[in-house]
Amino acid sequence: MTVTEYVKTLGFGWNLGDTLDAHIAKDKLDNLTPQEQETAWQNPVTTPEMVKMVADAGFTVFRLPVSWADFIGEAPAFKIREDFIRRVQEIMGYGFENNMTVILNLHHEDWHFPSHENYPAASEKLQAVWTQIANYFKNISNEKLIFEAMNEPRKEGTEVEWNGGDAEGREVVAKLGHDFIKAVRATGGNNATRKLMVPLYAASSAEEAMQGYVPSGDANIIVSVHAYTPYNFALSNDYAHHEWKPEMETDIDRLFADIDKYFLSKNIPVILGEMGARKRGENIQDRVLWAKYYAKTARKHGVPCIWWDNGRVEGPDRWEKFGLLDRKEMKWAYPEIVEAFLK
Repeated sequence: MTVTEYVKTLGFGWNLGDTLDAHIAKDKLDNLTPQEQETAWQNPVTTPEMVKMVADAGFTVFRLPVSWADFIGEAPAFKIREDFIRRVQEIMGYGFENNMTVILNLHHEDWHFPSHENYPAASEKLQAVWTQIANYFKNISNEKLIFEAMNEPRKEGTEVEWNGGDAEGREVVAKLGHDFIKAVRATGGNNATRKLMVPLYAASSAEEAMQGYVPSGDANIIVSVHAYTPYNFALSNDYAHHEWKPEMETDIDRLFADIDKYFLSKNIPVILGEMGARKRGENIQDRVLWAKYYAKTARKHGVPCIWWDNGRVEGPDRWEKFGLLDRKEMKWAYPEIVEAFLK
C-alpha cells in the first residue's frame, strides 16, 4: 500500500492522555519511577483491561503520548532510562494485543523550542532520542507502529504560540521534522519504511501553519494536525458557547477544505492526532451532535481522527474535561458520544 492507502485503513483512535505524558516538577525528580509519572496527573496506572475496553468499543488506533524529558540523561548520549522505555513498551503491547495500530510520540518536551538559536541543540537531542527509540522498537512491524516526531512544537509563552507561528518557528519545526526522519531511517530494519508522522507548527490547523509545511521527499510521511474545531464550542473556557448550533458546521467544513487544499489534493495523508469537545455543564447531547458531524466529515475526506481522552470526566469547571473512559470506575462515562463518534 501507499502511505495514503494505508492511512485510509486506520479508522478512528483514542489517546491515552495525561498519563505517560505527565511531566513532574524538577524538585521531585529524585528516583522518580515510571508509575509515579504515569499517575502524577490523577489517572490510574494503565492496565490491559483499559485498552481492551477501548478496542472493544471500536477504536482501532491507540495514540501513546509520552514525555521523555524526565527520564533522559545528559548530553551527548541523552540516554533514556531502561525502566521507562520498558514501561512504554509494555503499554504499547496492550494495543498490539487488541490488534490496534499504535502511534508513539514525543509529547510535552520544552527543549525543542523552534528558534534559529536553539536549533543546533534541539536537533542534536532530537536525533539522539529518536535514534534510541527507533532502535529499541525497530523489530515491530512497520504496519502496526507509527512514530510521531513531536506533539505541538511551538514557541511556548510567546505571542505566536498558538496562532500558526512566525516564519522562523515554522522553518525550524520543518527542519526538526526532517532531522527526525533522517534519524529514524538511519536505524534500518522496519524503520527504513516505517510510516512517520510529522507535525505542523504547534500541529496547528491554521492556514499559516499548513502553508509552512515543507515536504521531505520521503514516501512514507503523514502530516499531524490537531483540531478542536470549532474552538469556541470544543475547547474554549467560555461556557456561553456550549450549545451546538448547525451553523457551526461551516467551521468543520472549512477545516477539512483546508486539509484537502494543502495536503490531500497533493497526495499527502493527514491524521488528526488530537481532537475532541470538552464537557461544559450538561452539554452531552450537543457533543453527540458535534461528534456525528465531525466524524462524518472526516470519513468523507479519509482522515483518521484520534480523540483526546485525558481521563477527566468530572471535576472543576476550569478543567478541560475531554474524558470519555472513566478509567477509575472502568466504564464509559459518555457511551452516547462514543457511539456517535464511531458509528
